[in-house]
Amino acid sequence: MQLWVAATIIAALLQTWRTALQQKLRGQMSVNAAAVVRYLYGVPMGLLLTGLYLLIFGGTLCAPTPVFFLYAALGGLGQIIGTNLLIMSFAHRGFAVGTAYAKTEAVQAAFLALLLLGENFSPLAWLGIAVSVGGTLYLSLAGRVGSLGEMLRATVQPAALCGLGAGFAFALCALAIRAATHELQGPDVVLRALETLVVINVMQTIMQGGWLVLREPASVRAVFSTWRSSAQVGALSACGSACWFTGFALAPVALVRAIGQVEILFTLLFSKFFLKEETNRIDIIGTLAVVAGVVLVLIGR
Repeated sequence: MQLWVAATIIAALLQTWRTALQQKLRGQMSVNAAAVVRYLYGVPMGLLLTGLYLLIFGGTLCAPTPVFFLYAALGGLGQIIGTNLLIMSFAHRGFAVGTAYAKTEAVQAAFLALLLLGENFSPLAWLGIAVSVGGTLYLSLAGRVGSLGEMLRATVQPAALCGLGAGFAFALCALAIRAATHELQGPDVVLRALETLVVINVMQTIMQGGWLVLREPASVRAVFSTWRSSAQVGALSACGSACWFTGFALAPVALVRAIGQVEILFTLLFSKFFLKEETNRIDIIGTLAVVAGVVLVLIGR
């Protein structure tokens, strides 16, 4: 198995785990505070991962350039905006619609990469991207949207618009992270990804942490009083991001995000075997579509 594929699958698993833990935190603090802990507590874990990697494999950190810092700032800001837009889509009572349209990120990333970077893929890879996203849409919307026309009409709902905006922001974020990683001049891709992770997490802590201090000062205490749970979220976030960044450095963003759709499989497995929830026909069909799309991407790669 290629490194970028393994890194992407691990990233999807860790992201699912982190999201489950972060959901518990949202009952104890505001949305912005719950987001800040992800970055704040991710910094020491990122530094630890970088230190361990240097200790085991050796190497030296790269000298960052102003362009690197620009791409890193854009990537970090894109992730913050995308997360807030996704949360806004939930506020419009459109959890399923918002989430589904945010998952179009892989397709949006493919078109953005084609327009901005000139990256193109084989017809089979394009088909795989479409099938995997279609499977995710089916899992999210089946039983809630009766026809294709109804689904298209749903795209003008506030929840869908926020979801599409979130997918666009996440796609731009991934492209900026890929650009930042490639801006570093070093032979070790993983080390470059770890260095980029630490810098972006520091920037995100400053950006969203500053917003929290200015707009929600009462929430700052909760960020530190819940340090035991928050540290777990930060650790999983940093480990997952390190894997995502490695994938972005090694392969086109659209393909990484298409493979990352396996996150929905981990969610379903968690639901069935840990929460003991029943699996229905929609879950099985949607899951098979996601898997088929991932296989097509790998073959078409």
